[in-house]
Amino acid sequence: MEQGKITIKSVLAAVFGVLLVGIGVAFNNCAGFGNDSVGIVYDGIRMFGGMDQTQLGMASNVVNLSLLVLLFFIGRRYVSVGTLVYLLPYGFCVDTGNFLYRLFAFSESTGIRVVFSVIGCMLLCLGVAIYITVDIGVDPFTGIVLVMRDTLKKEYRYVKIGFDITLIAIGTALGGKLGVVTVITAFSVGPMIQFFCGLLKKYCLKSENVIN
Repeated sequence: MEQGKITIKSVLAAVFGVLLVGIGVAFNNCAGFGNDSVGIVYDGIRMFGGMDQTQLGMASNVVNLSLLVLLFFIGRRYVSVGTLVYLLPYGFCVDTGNFLYRLFAFSESTGIRVVFSVIGCMLLCLGVAIYITVDIGVDPFTGIVLVMRDTLKKEYRYVKIGFDITLIAIGTALGGKLGVVTVITAFSVGPMIQFFCGLLKKYCLKSENVIN
């Protein structure tokens, strides 16, 4: 995959995308209706490692670094400087999401938690779409999905759904929080990311169509 030119603008856009992803993952985790398919792996590692709620960012770093090593061997073409742009601030972004949830979730009522879950899912999809669209590299999870897409020669959205179901099984087995958000995101995140990528490439950002 030929990547786009790395500029200050593209790096800043990518970091903003990572921030949205981290906040989205944290909102889903804190809301308590289950984690998205990636967040449930982070939460499972957190539980398995005996970490508390505030250490979700640390758990996410462990998972992402492990996947980066795997991606280096099976899909090195998807590893670049941009991948580090994703990894380095990610744990901090999740911790920021935890802080923002505690700051703005003035009630633990079902309604407030639902609102934060919806916002979390939207931020997650938009953040991943921004990061993919600036085309300076992909995060380890997306990189592995792209390797699978290339191997299976299927559309990104379908490969993503299968991959997410696998992540849910692994995360649940490790003790991650399974719930209604987990089920919904398993079947909606892939199509939503592809939808947001289309909008971004049409109106805001330009890059190769890497996830069709």
